[in-house]
Amino acid sequence: MHTDKAKHLQIAYIGGGSRGWAWGFMADLAMDPDMCGVVRLYDIDRSAAERNEIIGNRMSALPEAASRWQYTVVDSLKEALTGADFVVISILPGTFQEMQSDVHLPERLGIYQPVGDTVGAGGFMRAMRTIPMYVPIAEGIRDFCPDAWVINYTNPMSLCVRTLYEVFPGIKAFGCCHEVFGTQKLLCAMLDSELGIKGVKRQDLYTQVTGINHFTWLTKASYKDIDLMPVYARFADKYYETGFDEGNDNNWLNAFFLCKHRVKFDLFRRYGAIAAAGDRHLAEFTAPWYTRTPEEVAQWKFGLTPVSWRLEDLDRRMKRSDALISGEEEVTLRPSGEEGHLLLKAVLGLGDLVSNVNIPNRGQVPNLPLGAVVETNAFFGLDRIEPVYAGPMPSNVLPLVARHIYNQENTLKTALTCDRKLGLSTFLNDPQLASVSFDDGKKLFDDMLENQRTYLPEGWFA
Repeated sequence: MHTDKAKHLQIAYIGGGSRGWAWGFMADLAMDPDMCGVVRLYDIDRSAAERNEIIGNRMSALPEAASRWQYTVVDSLKEALTGADFVVISILPGTFQEMQSDVHLPERLGIYQPVGDTVGAGGFMRAMRTIPMYVPIAEGIRDFCPDAWVINYTNPMSLCVRTLYEVFPGIKAFGCCHEVFGTQKLLCAMLDSELGIKGVKRQDLYTQVTGINHFTWLTKASYKDIDLMPVYARFADKYYETGFDEGNDNNWLNAFFLCKHRVKFDLFRRYGAIAAAGDRHLAEFTAPWYTRTPEEVAQWKFGLTPVSWRLEDLDRRMKRSDALISGEEEVTLRPSGEEGHLLLKAVLGLGDLVSNVNIPNRGQVPNLPLGAVVETNAFFGLDRIEPVYAGPMPSNVLPLVARHIYNQENTLKTALTCDRKLGLSTFLNDPQLASVSFDDGKKLFDDMLENQRTYLPEGWFA
């Protein structure tokens, strides 16, 4: 891929009706003077894509926009993908009705999930309906734009990326997630509060990233000549009981998204590595040390995010979409804080970059299975992504992570074959379900499958 393409890019946006996240991506593109082109929006909800067509074109037309992009709605996956240089995938698999079952039905067995989109009972069921959606996307990329770079933002992240490679081994796909960014920002806040070093940005730090999405770990961290691991050890001890308040709460970061980092501090004290995701995600990957009851969740100072809040948030975003289209709210350009557009630039040859990314294990974590999707740093350069060697995962953390990788491999196989027996054993093998009896677990499994019948292949019910 040559840099002159940067002025004539073709981007296929699958899930182009996204409300909220898409606007940040559009703003990032509009503010970047080095790229321009066409973004083809494809969504099963065509009307949502049409609204984003209006919003995206208005952003691009702003006087302060540094580049011009044309947003256009297309009617088919083939039309979106044909000739694309990049493919962005950001979809909601199913509806909030299915998510209601994912998150809340397990509560009848005392299983409380802060998020429910990656692992646990909810993550498994979300994968059952997501993986079949990703098969035709991967096939379409293989058939219509095999050389395109593919950026995935959908959860469950690891399994989405893993499915793309399973269907089309030659794909050039990677998954982006901002959870590690939050922990890097916590380290910057730690430098300020503990050492009086102000103004450090997360990009100024060196962090060695390893693990899997939403269960990532930092095994090394430094700022200039300062080793941050012993500083973090003291920091974790100091704030273990009270939690640490970064002072950035606002209207959307409310009790449902609360994170005072006590889970991170506890995991560091247990394992000696920095767990690098929000506490809501981290708590779902272990035995139910932090989630046995809502009261215990509150003691650990993080939040359970109910689907009712997500429905209210969707209503707010739909109203904002209306306001942006009607002109009641001005279309403005604000950076999203994501790195997606920078990664596009890097593979176009417009500035090398190192960032954490989800790609298959080629040996960057030598004691995890080859081919499994892992999250580590990677070097982004002209038409290439090269994983940065993270070294062996610490031996005490390894069993926690490896269990989920093997469960995810079985989850993928289950979704592709509709193997109910394998699905049940994989479902029950999640550590969050450790105390559930076989009979209760099977009933929950069957009920949760039934609740998303609309989105499952017929093979499940043959």
